[in-house]
Amino acid sequence: MKRSFLRPALAAVLLSTAAAAVSCKGYLDALSPSVYTNAVTFSSVSGANSAVIGTYDPLSGDNGYGVRLSTGYAYDTDEGQNRAGAPDGGSRDVNRYRVTAGTSELIAPFTTLYQGVERANICIEQIPLMALYTSGTVTEKQQLRRLYAEALALRALYYLEITRNWGDVPAPFAPAGDDVNLPTTDRNAIYDRLLTDLAMASRLLPWRTQADYGPYERFTKGAAKALRARIALYRGGYQSRQGQMVRAADYQAAYQVARAECDTLLRNRAQHTLNPSFEAVWRNVSGLAFDTQYGEVMFEVAMGSGSAASDSKLGYNNGPRLSQLSRWGQTGGGISILATYFYAFDSTDTRRDVTVTLYRSVDATPNVLNSVNGNSLTDGKFRRDWRQPLLPGTSQNLGMNWPVVRFSDVLLMFAEAQNELAGPGAAYNGTTPVQALEEVRRRAFSAANYRALPATQTSSATAFFTTLTNERLLEFGGEAIRKYDLIRWNLLASKIAETKTNLTAFMAGTGAYARCPQYLYEYNPVPEQLRYARSLYRPSPSTATTFPVTTGGVTYAARRVSWRAGLSAANVADVASAYVPNTGDELLAFPQTVLDTNPNLKQNFGY
Repeated sequence: MKRSFLRPALAAVLLSTAAAAVSCKGYLDALSPSVYTNAVTFSSVSGANSAVIGTYDPLSGDNGYGVRLSTGYAYDTDEGQNRAGAPDGGSRDVNRYRVTAGTSELIAPFTTLYQGVERANICIEQIPLMALYTSGTVTEKQQLRRLYAEALALRALYYLEITRNWGDVPAPFAPAGDDVNLPTTDRNAIYDRLLTDLAMASRLLPWRTQADYGPYERFTKGAAKALRARIALYRGGYQSRQGQMVRAADYQAAYQVARAECDTLLRNRAQHTLNPSFEAVWRNVSGLAFDTQYGEVMFEVAMGSGSAASDSKLGYNNGPRLSQLSRWGQTGGGISILATYFYAFDSTDTRRDVTVTLYRSVDATPNVLNSVNGNSLTDGKFRRDWRQPLLPGTSQNLGMNWPVVRFSDVLLMFAEAQNELAGPGAAYNGTTPVQALEEVRRRAFSAANYRALPATQTSSATAFFTTLTNERLLEFGGEAIRKYDLIRWNLLASKIAETKTNLTAFMAGTGAYARCPQYLYEYNPVPEQLRYARSLYRPSPSTATTFPVTTGGVTYAARRVSWRAGLSAANVADVASAYVPNTGDELLAFPQTVLDTNPNLKQNFGY
């Protein structure tokens, strides 16, 4: 992205830590011979720094957070789905829980994540062996310890993605030797090791404002602590094992870790806090700008170079669908947001119109905005039309970074952990779960529209947990969080079923959706302004093709757009269409090529 510190350096970084690709001979055999040796690479601080930069690189690109880990694996949920369509042996099959060992979207991300692990393992092994690590100047030793800590944090992030998608996996914590055919390690043992590593990393890393390097696209103390809290909640959450959702008996110990890390962050607001404007957070991301004042985005994956290997398709794969002939450039709009998710927001919640987009443009009138129907809403946090400067045309790589963790997540993780341990009204170092959650809610509304939650939603740990699960749904739409939240809460099956029931009610205009219009009537005061003749919370004024609207002394022939009428029973059935509870669908299959090369690896349950 933007002034990415990573991209210029990467051209010189494909050294002993950075093979161009992972060999199909073995997914842990991640490195190719190079003219650079460990002795050369790790003989100076600059060489070690380049090696660590190379360790960040697999996070980007199509097989990292540029596509697969951001807009690929995280659907279908009660939030949205990958664009509807027939089985394709790839992304749609992943999203519909129709995976097989031969699904095409599995192998490249799997091997890329292990490439990141291997690069981190080399840095973790080699940096402490450097002469400068023990005998260098004070500055050199400080820099090398920071680099070591970054490598620990990076390995933790790679392993988090591997375990939350595949479960128990081979887990090397040293560079691969001759034998790469490792058996699986229990994911809780992996999580425990990562929590130990991140405790060390957070001690060695500087705070954001103290970093002498780019503190947004590289790990700092705050980011490591937030990642440790997130991993702790996975350690304490439900997991799919042999098709059954189970939770470790010692889960509360993990919640204590999450609470402690979040508490530290809550008491260091000069480093990270909420941006007062939810919209500004995402205009910064889409506009290729860092939030230097508030630091709400605590760590973001750097994207750039315009290539599938190191850039992202954020703002192209997702966001509103725009014509290639438009002044903004073409987008695919591949993530469909469910109409029931739109209506999950209060009508005055400012997050709604940031997170969900109802507009598009078409080739016939490319710079005129039109409405979508009730089955074609899109996500809106990454928007090509918000990118600055604009990049017209058909390029799919827009340089937008992927935010891995935001401060609002810290607040809600604290609320979840403390509620589980002590209840919604119990303070921990002066903050209660209710107060932490209300801070997130308060930002979402104007002062005039904000109302505190009713007591019925905060009166017990059970009631507050339900409130919290809904708040996370509203806060993190489009951020590849919801599916994994539902899994660790053991709510994926019930929420998918509930969503289909709600979509059916929306389609029929019954229950909570009785006042939702069958049609919308749209008009354009000017081409890039889209207006409606009637509220989206009132029945249609007509069923005619057009409807006259007079405003400001001007009469427009508002065009009819299907709203509820745009949804069909087939659309409802398509959401998570192949998901079956208690069959292991919460995890992905190991790719067949990986099974073929590792006789010690057994396929996940149900595949």
